[in-house]
Amino acid sequence: PPGPTAFPIIGNILSHPLRNPWLIFTEWKAIFGDIMHLHGVRQSIIVLNSKKVMDDLLDKRGAMYSNRPRNTIVEMMGMDRGMSMLQYNDTWRLQRKLSKTALSSDAVKDYQDIQARVAAQMCISFLTDPTHFRDHIRLAAGRIIVSITYGLPVADAQDELITEIEKIVAMLSQAAMPGAFLADFFPIFKYTPDWVPFISFRKKAQEIRAVVERLGRMPFYQVLDEMVAGTTRTSFTHKLLANRSSEDDETQYNEAVMWSAGSLYGGASTIILLSKTYTSILVFLIGMMQNPAAQKKAQDELETVIGPERMPTLEDQAQLPYIDAVLKEVMRWRPAFPLGIPRRVDKDDEYAGYCMPSDSIIFPNVWRVKGLWTSPPAQPEFAPERFLEDEPPIDPGLYAFGFGRRICPGKLLAENSILLLATSILYSCTVSSPFTVDENGRKCPAETVEFSTTGLVSNPLPFKWTVRRLW
Repeated sequence: PPGPTAFPIIGNILSHPLRNPWLIFTEWKAIFGDIMHLHGVRQSIIVLNSKKVMDDLLDKRGAMYSNRPRNTIVEMMGMDRGMSMLQYNDTWRLQRKLSKTALSSDAVKDYQDIQARVAAQMCISFLTDPTHFRDHIRLAAGRIIVSITYGLPVADAQDELITEIEKIVAMLSQAAMPGAFLADFFPIFKYTPDWVPFISFRKKAQEIRAVVERLGRMPFYQVLDEMVAGTTRTSFTHKLLANRSSEDDETQYNEAVMWSAGSLYGGASTIILLSKTYTSILVFLIGMMQNPAAQKKAQDELETVIGPERMPTLEDQAQLPYIDAVLKEVMRWRPAFPLGIPRRVDKDDEYAGYCMPSDSIIFPNVWRVKGLWTSPPAQPEFAPERFLEDEPPIDPGLYAFGFGRRICPGKLLAENSILLLATSILYSCTVSSPFTVDENGRKCPAETVEFSTTGLVSNPLPFKWTVRRLW
């Protein structure tokens, strides 16, 4: 496929964007089209800039396009054993089967009470300690993951089960971007001594590997102990262990369960579930702060449907079309994963007259997809109404959680968490931006919210807000 001019040997290393690559790739679409090609030292990268191409390759040709890039740092961190970073093989299929069982539409109903309780706790924390609202969202997202995965309690945002997993998420978000570290281009560097200059990634990877091992095994064996004692709480891990048949090899089955749970809690799935929930709620707050009319309309819908007597539940969703549109707009407006999670093509392939070289890394440019809507240009950037039109844009749920065989198995779980957290905020709080007054006496937002520009996840940078009790 076409792409920017490459230099001998080093290819596009000098022109490969390090910051906001999703924006640069979107601009390059006008030059190179829906499929573009870059290459570095011994590595081809293909960027997909249309939903049709993503569906054709990542879904319809999923047998060839469902592997993950071979990532030296991810391997050194021990993160290649969990489902989200596993290669497309029998181990992955077993973990996927187990996860689909415990995260099916029927199974996730058992987790609704946990999600509702956490949502209520978060809103109380907003009102009693608004300064640390990001910590409250972190804690809520972490509590949901830990409680659902293992049934274990989490005391506060500084609990080891939260802080340690955030270390993994931060490192994995950077490491999962191919070429982020020197060892991705030259794998021999993973064998260099620690004293060699500029090889700090090796020590970092070893530290994360120790955390991964501990967090993968410690809570798993705690659930096993609780099962023996008869004190187990409902959880993903308990469901899988209880479903083991007499025909399953106990050691092999338990190992698969441990890493399936570890993938949900401490693996790349955590990036998707934890970061998706955390980022989506922050973006939701920004959307409501900057668009008070949309916030008021959503609150009015809630009041009409459920009144002041009770908190919203998942059963209310069908009666909340505007709030559903708000949450779709949140995912469309600022996708948490602008370049998706990268794939790797297994063998040489041909598509639209282009050769897709074997072992190429495939990036679905989700940021480009999010810009495709049918609304008139006069609509503001954040406009939930676009999803209520006769011809609405693509539902972000069709691309925000991955494609085809590698779609996130916790998609429904994350969507439910985001819905309950967002509706609970609308039910109990009104949020707004701090304002300044310009020379003409007009109110203006005190600041513009910026977003992180590197790594897999694009998070809002710190911003200020005000919150008041609604009832």
